[in-house]
Amino acid sequence: MLTDRELLADRGDFAGDGGLAVRDPATGRLVAKLTTSDATGARAAVDAAQRAFPGWAGMLPQDRAAILHRWHGLIVAAGEDLARIMVAEQGKPISEARGEIDYAASFVQFYAEEALRPNIEGVTSHLPDAEMELWREPVGVAALITPWNFPCAMITRKAAAALGAGCTVVIHPSAETPLSALALSVLARRAGFPEGVVNTVIGDAATIVGEWTADRRVRALSFTGSTEVGRLLYRQSAETVKRLVLELGGHAPFIVFEHADLDRAVAEGIKAKFATSGQDCLGANRFYIHRPVYDEFCRRFAEATQRLTLGPGIEDPDIGPLIHGRQIDKQKAHVADALDKGARLLAGGTVDARGPLFFQPTVLADVPDDAAIMREETFGPVAALTPFDTEAQVYARANASEYGLIAYVHSLDPRRIYRATRALQYGMIAVNRTRVTGAPIPFGGMKQSGIGREGARQGLEAFTEIKYVCRDWA
Repeated sequence: MLTDRELLADRGDFAGDGGLAVRDPATGRLVAKLTTSDATGARAAVDAAQRAFPGWAGMLPQDRAAILHRWHGLIVAAGEDLARIMVAEQGKPISEARGEIDYAASFVQFYAEEALRPNIEGVTSHLPDAEMELWREPVGVAALITPWNFPCAMITRKAAAALGAGCTVVIHPSAETPLSALALSVLARRAGFPEGVVNTVIGDAATIVGEWTADRRVRALSFTGSTEVGRLLYRQSAETVKRLVLELGGHAPFIVFEHADLDRAVAEGIKAKFATSGQDCLGANRFYIHRPVYDEFCRRFAEATQRLTLGPGIEDPDIGPLIHGRQIDKQKAHVADALDKGARLLAGGTVDARGPLFFQPTVLADVPDDAAIMREETFGPVAALTPFDTEAQVYARANASEYGLIAYVHSLDPRRIYRATRALQYGMIAVNRTRVTGAPIPFGGMKQSGIGREGARQGLEAFTEIKYVCRDWA
Protein backbone atom coordinates (compact mmCIF):
# COMPACT_ATOMS: atom_id res chain seq x y z
CA MET A 1 0.00 0.00 0.00
CA LEU A 2 1.09 3.57 -0.71
CA THR A 3 0.15 5.89 2.14
CA ASP A 4 -0.32 9.64 1.74
CA ARG A 5 2.29 10.22 4.44
CA GLU A 6 4.90 8.11 2.64
CA LEU A 7 4.12 9.52 -0.79
CA LEU A 8 4.10 13.18 0.21
CA ALA A 9 7.26 12.77 2.25
CA ASP A 10 8.96 11.70 -0.98
CA ARG A 11 8.91 15.02 -2.81
CA GLY A 12 11.51 14.18 -5.38
CA ASP A 13 15.04 12.96 -4.93
CA PHE A 14 16.59 16.43 -5.25
CA ALA A 15 14.35 19.01 -3.58
CA GLY A 16 15.05 22.74 -3.81
CA ASP A 17 13.20 25.85 -2.68
CA GLY A 18 10.23 26.02 -5.06
CA GLY A 19 6.67 24.85 -4.59
CA LEU A 20 4.19 23.00 -6.81
CA ALA A 21 0.45 22.79 -6.19
CA VAL A 22 -1.26 19.68 -7.55
CA ARG A 23 -5.01 20.07 -8.09
CA ASP A 24 -7.81 17.69 -9.02
CA PRO A 25 -8.95 18.85 -12.49
CA ALA A 26 -12.50 17.64 -11.77
CA THR A 27 -13.02 19.83 -8.70
CA GLY A 28 -10.09 22.22 -8.45
CA ARG A 29 -9.37 20.78 -4.99
CA LEU A 30 -5.76 21.00 -3.77
CA VAL A 31 -4.43 17.44 -3.72
CA ALA A 32 -0.87 18.15 -2.60
CA LYS A 33 1.78 20.83 -2.44
CA LEU A 34 5.25 19.60 -3.28
CA THR A 35 8.73 20.95 -2.84
CA THR A 36 10.38 21.29 -6.23
CA SER A 37 13.91 21.27 -7.55
CA ASP A 38 16.06 23.66 -9.58
CA ALA A 39 19.15 23.57 -11.78
CA THR A 40 21.32 22.53 -8.83
CA GLY A 41 19.04 19.58 -8.15
CA ALA A 42 19.03 18.62 -11.82
CA ARG A 43 22.84 18.49 -11.84
CA ALA A 44 22.89 16.57 -8.55
CA ALA A 45 20.61 13.94 -10.08
CA VAL A 46 23.04 13.43 -12.95
CA ASP A 47 25.92 13.28 -10.45
CA ALA A 48 24.14 10.47 -8.59
CA ALA A 49 23.26 8.60 -11.79
CA GLN A 50 26.82 8.90 -13.09
CA ARG A 51 28.26 7.54 -9.82
CA ALA A 52 25.84 4.62 -9.86
CA PHE A 53 26.33 3.75 -13.53
CA PRO A 54 29.46 1.54 -13.37
CA GLY A 55 27.99 -0.66 -10.65
CA TRP A 56 24.59 -0.98 -12.32
CA ALA A 57 26.02 -1.59 -15.80
CA GLY A 58 28.48 -4.13 -14.38
CA MET A 59 25.83 -6.08 -12.51
CA LEU A 60 24.94 -9.51 -13.86
CA PRO A 61 21.92 -9.22 -16.17
CA GLN A 62 19.97 -11.71 -14.09
CA ASP A 63 20.48 -9.57 -10.99
CA ARG A 64 19.20 -6.46 -12.76
CA ALA A 65 16.28 -8.51 -14.04
CA ALA A 66 15.43 -9.69 -10.52
CA ILE A 67 15.13 -6.09 -9.29
CA LEU A 68 12.95 -5.19 -12.26
CA HIS A 69 10.73 -8.20 -11.52
CA ARG A 70 10.37 -7.02 -7.91
CA TRP A 71 9.42 -3.54 -9.15
CA HIS A 72 6.80 -5.12 -11.41
CA GLY A 73 5.33 -7.10 -8.52
CA LEU A 74 5.14 -4.02 -6.32
CA ILE A 75 3.40 -1.99 -9.04
CA VAL A 76 0.81 -4.74 -9.50
CA ALA A 77 0.25 -5.03 -5.73
CA ALA A 78 -0.18 -1.24 -5.39
CA GLY A 79 -2.35 -1.01 -8.53
CA GLU A 80 -5.47 0.39 -6.87
CA ASP A 81 -3.50 3.02 -4.94
CA LEU A 82 -1.66 4.05 -8.10
CA ALA A 83 -4.92 4.28 -10.05
CA ARG A 84 -6.53 6.51 -7.43
CA ILE A 85 -3.48 8.76 -7.28
CA MET A 86 -3.68 9.12 -11.06
CA VAL A 87 -7.39 9.99 -10.98
CA ALA A 88 -6.79 12.62 -8.29
CA GLU A 89 -4.13 14.48 -10.27
CA GLN A 90 -4.95 13.67 -13.91
CA GLY A 91 -8.72 13.19 -13.89
CA LYS A 92 -9.14 10.16 -16.16
CA PRO A 93 -11.91 7.65 -15.38
CA ILE A 94 -10.88 5.14 -12.73
CA SER A 95 -11.33 2.14 -15.04
CA GLU A 96 -8.93 3.76 -17.55
CA ALA A 97 -6.49 4.51 -14.73
CA ARG A 98 -6.56 0.87 -13.62
CA GLY A 99 -5.94 -0.19 -17.21
CA GLU A 100 -2.98 2.16 -17.43
CA ILE A 101 -1.41 0.66 -14.30
CA ASP A 102 -1.63 -2.80 -15.86
CA TYR A 103 -0.14 -1.36 -19.05
CA ALA A 104 2.66 0.34 -17.09
CA ALA A 105 3.48 -2.84 -15.19
CA SER A 106 3.67 -4.85 -18.42
CA PHE A 107 6.69 -2.83 -19.62
CA VAL A 108 8.60 -3.56 -16.43
CA GLN A 109 7.91 -7.27 -16.75
CA PHE A 110 8.82 -7.27 -20.46
CA TYR A 111 12.15 -5.52 -20.00
CA ALA A 112 13.01 -7.61 -16.95
CA GLU A 113 12.98 -10.52 -19.36
CA GLU A 114 14.69 -8.64 -22.21
CA ALA A 115 17.50 -7.66 -19.82
CA LEU A 116 18.76 -11.24 -20.13
CA ARG A 117 18.97 -11.23 -23.94
CA PRO A 118 21.43 -8.63 -25.31
CA ASN A 119 24.06 -11.31 -25.96
CA ILE A 120 27.42 -11.01 -27.68
CA GLU A 121 27.06 -11.78 -31.39
CA GLY A 122 29.65 -13.43 -33.56
CA VAL A 123 30.52 -12.08 -37.01
CA THR A 124 31.84 -14.19 -39.87
CA SER A 125 35.37 -12.89 -40.37
CA HIS A 126 36.46 -11.40 -43.67
CA LEU A 127 40.09 -11.18 -42.44
CA PRO A 128 42.49 -14.14 -42.05
CA ASP A 129 43.15 -15.27 -38.49
CA ALA A 130 40.78 -12.68 -37.00
CA GLU A 131 37.85 -13.25 -34.65
CA MET A 132 35.03 -10.73 -34.62
CA GLU A 133 32.35 -9.99 -32.05
CA LEU A 134 29.66 -7.39 -31.48
CA TRP A 135 28.95 -6.35 -27.90
CA ARG A 136 25.87 -4.35 -26.92
CA GLU A 137 26.65 -2.05 -23.98
CA PRO A 138 24.58 0.56 -22.07
CA VAL A 139 25.22 4.15 -23.14
CA GLY A 140 25.29 5.65 -19.64
CA VAL A 141 22.93 8.11 -17.96
CA ALA A 142 19.53 8.44 -19.68
CA ALA A 143 17.17 11.40 -19.19
CA LEU A 144 13.46 10.57 -19.39
CA ILE A 145 10.88 13.35 -19.82
CA THR A 146 7.27 12.21 -19.49
CA PRO A 147 3.81 13.74 -20.11
CA TRP A 148 0.67 14.12 -18.00
CA ASN A 149 -1.78 12.08 -20.07
CA PHE A 150 -0.22 8.69 -19.22
CA PRO A 151 1.77 9.55 -16.09
CA CYS A 152 2.69 5.98 -15.10
CA ALA A 153 2.95 4.10 -18.38
CA MET A 154 5.22 6.65 -20.05
CA ILE A 155 7.66 6.40 -17.15
CA THR A 156 7.83 2.61 -17.11
CA ARG A 157 7.97 2.29 -20.91
CA LYS A 158 11.11 4.41 -20.92
CA ALA A 159 12.67 3.55 -17.57
CA ALA A 160 12.27 -0.22 -17.76
CA ALA A 161 14.00 -0.31 -21.16
CA ALA A 162 16.85 1.93 -20.02
CA LEU A 163 17.32 0.07 -16.74
CA GLY A 164 17.13 -3.31 -18.42
CA ALA A 165 19.85 -2.19 -20.83
CA GLY A 166 22.09 -1.24 -17.88
CA CYS A 167 21.63 2.54 -17.94
CA THR A 168 20.90 4.69 -14.92
CA VAL A 169 18.06 7.22 -15.26
CA VAL A 170 17.04 10.75 -14.33
CA ILE A 171 13.29 11.29 -14.68
CA HIS A 172 11.36 14.53 -15.06
CA PRO A 173 7.56 14.04 -14.93
CA SER A 174 5.01 16.62 -15.99
CA ALA A 175 4.21 19.31 -13.43
CA GLU A 176 0.52 18.35 -13.73
CA THR A 177 1.09 14.75 -12.61
CA PRO A 178 4.11 14.47 -10.27
CA LEU A 179 2.42 12.22 -7.70
CA SER A 180 2.31 9.20 -10.01
CA ALA A 181 6.03 9.58 -10.65
CA LEU A 182 6.77 9.87 -6.92
CA ALA A 183 4.70 6.76 -6.23
CA LEU A 184 6.68 4.77 -8.81
CA SER A 185 9.89 6.12 -7.25
CA VAL A 186 8.80 4.87 -3.81
CA LEU A 187 8.14 1.42 -5.27
CA ALA A 188 11.49 1.42 -7.11
CA ARG A 189 13.31 1.96 -3.82
CA ARG A 190 11.32 -0.83 -2.22
CA ALA A 191 12.29 -3.08 -5.13
CA GLY A 192 15.98 -2.61 -4.28
CA PHE A 193 17.43 -0.45 -7.04
CA PRO A 194 20.82 0.73 -5.77
CA GLU A 195 21.15 4.37 -4.74
CA GLY A 196 21.48 6.69 -7.73
CA VAL A 197 20.12 4.26 -10.32
CA VAL A 198 16.60 5.78 -10.43
CA ASN A 199 16.37 9.54 -9.80
CA THR A 200 13.20 11.64 -9.99
CA VAL A 201 13.38 15.43 -10.24
CA ILE A 202 10.28 17.64 -10.00
CA GLY A 203 10.28 21.30 -10.99
CA ASP A 204 10.33 23.73 -13.88
CA ALA A 205 10.75 21.76 -17.11
CA ALA A 206 12.83 24.37 -18.95
CA THR A 207 15.29 24.62 -16.07
CA ILE A 208 15.69 20.93 -15.32
CA VAL A 209 15.59 19.54 -18.83
CA GLY A 210 17.79 22.38 -20.08
CA GLU A 211 20.48 21.26 -17.65
CA TRP A 212 20.21 17.71 -18.90
CA THR A 213 20.36 18.52 -22.60
CA ALA A 214 23.55 20.54 -22.01
CA ASP A 215 25.19 17.89 -19.81
CA ARG A 216 27.62 15.67 -21.74
CA ARG A 217 27.25 12.93 -19.14
CA VAL A 218 23.62 12.44 -20.20
CA ARG A 219 24.10 10.17 -23.20
CA ALA A 220 20.46 9.46 -24.11
CA LEU A 221 17.23 11.43 -23.88
CA SER A 222 13.72 10.06 -24.30
CA PHE A 223 10.79 12.46 -24.50
CA THR A 224 7.05 12.06 -24.98
CA GLY A 225 5.09 15.23 -25.70
CA SER A 226 4.31 17.81 -28.32
CA THR A 227 6.13 18.09 -31.64
CA GLU A 228 6.95 21.72 -30.83
CA VAL A 229 8.81 20.80 -27.63
CA GLY A 230 10.38 17.79 -29.36
CA ARG A 231 11.95 20.09 -31.95
CA LEU A 232 13.35 22.25 -29.15
CA LEU A 233 14.91 19.25 -27.38
CA TYR A 234 16.31 18.02 -30.70
CA ARG A 235 18.11 21.35 -31.13
CA GLN A 236 19.28 21.51 -27.53
CA SER A 237 20.68 17.96 -27.66
CA ALA A 238 22.65 18.51 -30.87
CA GLU A 239 25.64 20.08 -29.12
CA THR A 240 26.21 16.96 -27.01
CA VAL A 241 25.13 14.48 -29.74
CA LYS A 242 22.78 12.47 -27.56
CA ARG A 243 20.87 9.36 -28.46
CA LEU A 244 17.26 10.51 -28.88
CA VAL A 245 13.85 8.92 -28.72
CA LEU A 246 11.12 11.46 -29.44
CA GLU A 247 7.52 10.27 -29.25
CA LEU A 248 5.69 13.37 -30.46
CA GLY A 249 2.28 14.52 -31.61
CA GLY A 250 -0.30 12.65 -33.63
CA HIS A 251 -3.20 13.58 -35.87
CA ALA A 252 -4.69 10.21 -36.65
CA PRO A 253 -6.99 9.69 -39.64
CA PHE A 254 -9.87 7.26 -39.12
CA ILE A 255 -10.94 5.92 -42.53
CA VAL A 256 -14.19 4.02 -43.06
CA PHE A 257 -14.78 2.43 -46.47
CA GLU A 258 -18.22 1.60 -47.86
CA HIS A 259 -17.96 -2.15 -47.25
CA ALA A 260 -16.88 -1.84 -43.61
CA ASP A 261 -18.82 -3.31 -40.70
CA LEU A 262 -20.51 -0.02 -39.82
CA ASP A 263 -21.56 -1.05 -36.31
CA ARG A 264 -17.99 -2.00 -35.52
CA ALA A 265 -16.58 1.11 -37.16
CA VAL A 266 -18.80 3.33 -35.01
CA ALA A 267 -17.95 1.47 -31.81
CA GLU A 268 -14.22 1.51 -32.52
CA GLY A 269 -14.42 5.15 -33.60
CA ILE A 270 -15.89 6.09 -30.23
CA LYS A 271 -12.98 4.33 -28.51
CA ALA A 272 -10.38 5.88 -30.79
CA LYS A 273 -11.73 9.40 -30.27
CA PHE A 274 -12.88 9.59 -26.66
CA ALA A 275 -10.50 7.39 -24.62
CA THR A 276 -8.60 9.51 -22.06
CA SER A 277 -11.22 12.20 -22.81
CA GLY A 278 -9.54 12.60 -26.20
CA GLN A 279 -6.23 13.54 -24.58
CA ASP A 280 -4.19 10.88 -26.34
CA CYS A 281 -1.63 11.16 -29.12
CA LEU A 282 -3.26 8.05 -30.64
CA GLY A 283 -6.67 9.69 -30.61
CA ALA A 284 -8.54 9.78 -33.90
CA ASN A 285 -8.82 13.39 -35.04
CA ARG A 286 -9.97 13.29 -38.66
CA PHE A 287 -12.78 10.90 -39.65
CA TYR A 288 -12.83 10.25 -43.40
CA ILE A 289 -16.03 8.38 -44.31
CA HIS A 290 -16.79 6.91 -47.75
CA ARG A 291 -19.65 8.92 -49.23
CA PRO A 292 -22.06 5.96 -49.73
CA VAL A 293 -22.12 5.36 -45.95
CA TYR A 294 -21.34 8.89 -44.78
CA ASP A 295 -24.81 10.00 -43.68
CA GLU A 296 -25.52 6.74 -41.86
CA PHE A 297 -22.15 6.79 -40.10
CA CYS A 298 -22.68 10.42 -39.02
CA ARG A 299 -26.08 9.57 -37.57
CA ARG A 300 -24.91 6.52 -35.65
CA PHE A 301 -21.71 8.13 -34.45
CA ALA A 302 -23.51 11.23 -33.16
CA GLU A 303 -26.10 9.09 -31.36
CA ALA A 304 -23.35 7.01 -29.73
CA THR A 305 -21.51 10.16 -28.69
CA GLN A 306 -24.62 11.63 -27.08
CA ARG A 307 -24.89 8.51 -24.89
CA LEU A 308 -21.43 9.10 -23.35
CA THR A 309 -21.37 10.20 -19.73
CA LEU A 310 -19.30 12.97 -18.15
CA GLY A 311 -18.08 13.24 -14.58
CA PRO A 312 -15.20 13.11 -12.12
CA GLY A 313 -12.87 10.21 -12.82
CA ILE A 314 -13.59 8.52 -9.51
CA GLU A 315 -17.23 8.06 -10.66
CA ASP A 316 -15.94 6.14 -13.70
CA PRO A 317 -17.70 8.10 -16.46
CA ASP A 318 -16.92 7.79 -20.16
CA ILE A 319 -15.42 11.30 -20.26
CA GLY A 320 -13.51 12.98 -17.44
CA PRO A 321 -12.25 16.55 -17.14
CA LEU A 322 -9.56 17.97 -19.36
CA ILE A 323 -6.26 18.64 -17.67
CA HIS A 324 -6.30 22.47 -17.69
CA GLY A 325 -7.95 25.53 -19.15
CA ARG A 326 -5.67 25.68 -22.18
CA GLN A 327 -7.15 22.41 -23.39
CA ILE A 328 -10.65 23.83 -23.02
CA ASP A 329 -9.63 26.91 -24.99
CA LYS A 330 -8.37 24.74 -27.83
CA GLN A 331 -11.63 22.77 -28.03
CA LYS A 332 -13.64 26.00 -28.18
CA ALA A 333 -11.38 27.45 -30.86
CA HIS A 334 -11.47 24.33 -33.06
CA VAL A 335 -15.26 24.04 -32.83
CA ALA A 336 -15.81 27.73 -33.60
CA ASP A 337 -13.38 27.68 -36.50
CA ALA A 338 -14.98 24.58 -38.06
CA LEU A 339 -18.48 26.03 -37.75
CA ASP A 340 -17.32 29.30 -39.27
CA LYS A 341 -15.99 27.31 -42.25
CA GLY A 342 -19.31 25.53 -42.86
CA ALA A 343 -19.24 22.45 -40.60
CA ARG A 344 -22.42 21.17 -38.95
CA LEU A 345 -22.66 20.52 -35.20
CA LEU A 346 -24.18 17.08 -34.55
CA ALA A 347 -23.46 16.73 -30.82
CA GLY A 348 -21.96 18.65 -27.93
CA GLY A 349 -19.95 21.73 -28.75
CA THR A 350 -19.51 23.53 -25.46
CA VAL A 351 -18.27 23.42 -21.87
CA ASP A 352 -20.50 21.23 -19.72
CA ALA A 353 -22.38 22.39 -16.62
CA ARG A 354 -20.40 19.95 -14.49
CA GLY A 355 -17.45 22.31 -14.32
CA PRO A 356 -15.00 24.55 -16.18
CA LEU A 357 -12.75 21.68 -17.31
CA PHE A 358 -15.53 19.44 -18.63
CA PHE A 359 -16.07 19.72 -22.38
CA GLN A 360 -19.01 17.91 -23.92
CA PRO A 361 -18.12 15.09 -26.34
CA THR A 362 -18.58 16.79 -29.69
CA VAL A 363 -19.22 15.70 -33.27
CA LEU A 364 -18.75 17.99 -36.26
CA ALA A 365 -19.82 16.94 -39.77
CA ASP A 366 -18.86 18.27 -43.21
CA VAL A 367 -15.61 19.68 -41.84
CA PRO A 368 -13.49 21.19 -44.65
CA ASP A 369 -9.81 20.40 -44.99
CA ASP A 370 -8.79 23.99 -44.27
CA ALA A 371 -10.37 23.96 -40.79
CA ALA A 372 -7.84 24.13 -37.95
CA ILE A 373 -9.03 20.82 -36.50
CA MET A 374 -8.03 19.07 -39.74
CA ARG A 375 -4.47 20.36 -39.42
CA GLU A 376 -3.79 20.66 -35.67
CA GLU A 377 -3.86 18.11 -32.89
CA THR A 378 -7.04 18.76 -30.89
CA PHE A 379 -6.18 16.64 -27.84
CA GLY A 380 -9.74 16.67 -26.60
CA PRO A 381 -13.22 15.19 -27.13
CA VAL A 382 -14.04 16.76 -30.50
CA ALA A 383 -14.47 14.56 -33.59
CA ALA A 384 -14.33 16.01 -37.12
CA LEU A 385 -16.17 14.02 -39.83
CA THR A 386 -15.88 14.56 -43.57
CA PRO A 387 -16.79 12.49 -46.68
CA PHE A 388 -14.48 11.15 -49.40
CA ASP A 389 -15.13 9.65 -52.83
CA THR A 390 -12.05 7.65 -53.93
CA GLU A 391 -9.17 5.74 -52.40
CA ALA A 392 -6.57 7.97 -54.00
CA GLN A 393 -8.32 11.03 -52.61
CA VAL A 394 -8.53 9.76 -49.04
CA TYR A 395 -4.91 8.57 -48.95
CA ALA A 396 -3.71 11.96 -50.20
CA ARG A 397 -5.81 13.82 -47.64
CA ALA A 398 -4.82 11.50 -44.79
CA ASN A 399 -1.11 11.84 -45.63
CA ALA A 400 -1.26 15.64 -46.00
CA SER A 401 -0.02 16.16 -42.45
CA GLU A 402 3.29 16.68 -40.69
CA TYR A 403 2.21 13.90 -38.33
CA GLY A 404 2.53 10.18 -38.94
CA LEU A 405 1.90 8.27 -35.72
CA ILE A 406 -1.13 6.02 -36.27
CA ALA A 407 -3.94 5.59 -38.80
CA TYR A 408 -7.18 3.63 -38.41
CA VAL A 409 -8.74 1.76 -41.33
CA HIS A 410 -12.12 -0.01 -41.48
CA SER A 411 -12.92 -2.27 -44.41
CA LEU A 412 -13.86 -5.89 -45.07
CA ASP A 413 -12.10 -5.95 -48.47
CA PRO A 414 -8.66 -7.57 -48.03
CA ARG A 415 -7.26 -5.98 -51.19
CA ARG A 416 -8.37 -2.53 -50.10
CA ILE A 417 -6.88 -3.13 -46.64
CA TYR A 418 -3.58 -4.06 -48.24
CA ARG A 419 -3.57 -0.96 -50.43
CA ALA A 420 -4.43 1.25 -47.47
CA THR A 421 -1.74 -0.13 -45.21
CA ARG A 422 0.86 0.37 -47.94
CA ALA A 423 -0.29 3.87 -48.92
CA LEU A 424 -0.69 5.46 -45.48
CA GLN A 425 2.45 7.18 -44.19
CA TYR A 426 2.10 6.22 -40.54
CA GLY A 427 4.25 4.24 -38.14
CA MET A 428 1.31 2.16 -36.94
CA ILE A 429 -1.84 1.04 -38.76
CA ALA A 430 -4.89 -0.31 -36.90
CA VAL A 431 -7.26 -2.31 -39.12
CA ASN A 432 -10.84 -2.88 -37.93
CA ARG A 433 -9.81 -2.25 -34.32
CA THR A 434 -8.52 0.48 -32.02
CA ARG A 435 -6.29 -1.12 -29.40
CA VAL A 436 -2.93 -2.05 -30.88
CA THR A 437 -0.28 -1.03 -28.34
CA GLY A 438 1.51 -3.14 -25.75
CA ALA A 439 4.94 -3.95 -24.40
CA PRO A 440 5.91 -6.37 -27.23
CA ILE A 441 5.31 -3.90 -30.10
CA PRO A 442 7.55 -1.03 -31.32
CA PHE A 443 5.59 2.17 -30.64
CA GLY A 444 6.44 5.23 -32.73
CA GLY A 445 5.69 7.30 -35.76
CA MET A 446 6.95 8.72 -39.03
CA LYS A 447 7.62 12.30 -40.12
CA GLN A 448 7.28 14.79 -37.26
CA SER A 449 5.58 12.31 -34.96
CA GLY A 450 8.96 11.28 -33.68
CA ILE A 451 12.26 9.47 -33.83
CA GLY A 452 12.93 5.93 -32.71
CA ARG A 453 10.65 3.35 -31.14
CA GLU A 454 9.56 2.45 -27.61
CA GLY A 455 8.53 -1.00 -26.47
CA ALA A 456 9.63 -4.32 -27.97
CA ARG A 457 13.31 -5.16 -28.49
CA GLN A 458 13.62 -1.96 -30.52
CA GLY A 459 12.99 -0.01 -27.31
CA LEU A 460 16.45 -1.01 -26.07
CA GLU A 461 18.30 0.43 -29.05
CA ALA A 462 18.51 4.05 -27.93
CA PHE A 463 19.99 2.97 -24.60
CA THR A 464 22.75 0.74 -25.96
CA GLU A 465 25.86 1.08 -28.10
CA ILE A 466 27.30 -1.61 -30.35
CA LYS A 467 30.99 -2.22 -29.75
CA TYR A 468 32.85 -4.14 -32.45
CA VAL A 469 35.86 -6.22 -31.34
CA CYS A 470 38.32 -7.63 -33.88
CA ARG A 471 40.80 -9.98 -32.19
CA ASP A 472 43.94 -11.75 -33.37
CA TRP A 473 45.45 -14.29 -30.97
CA ALA A 474 48.86 -14.30 -32.65
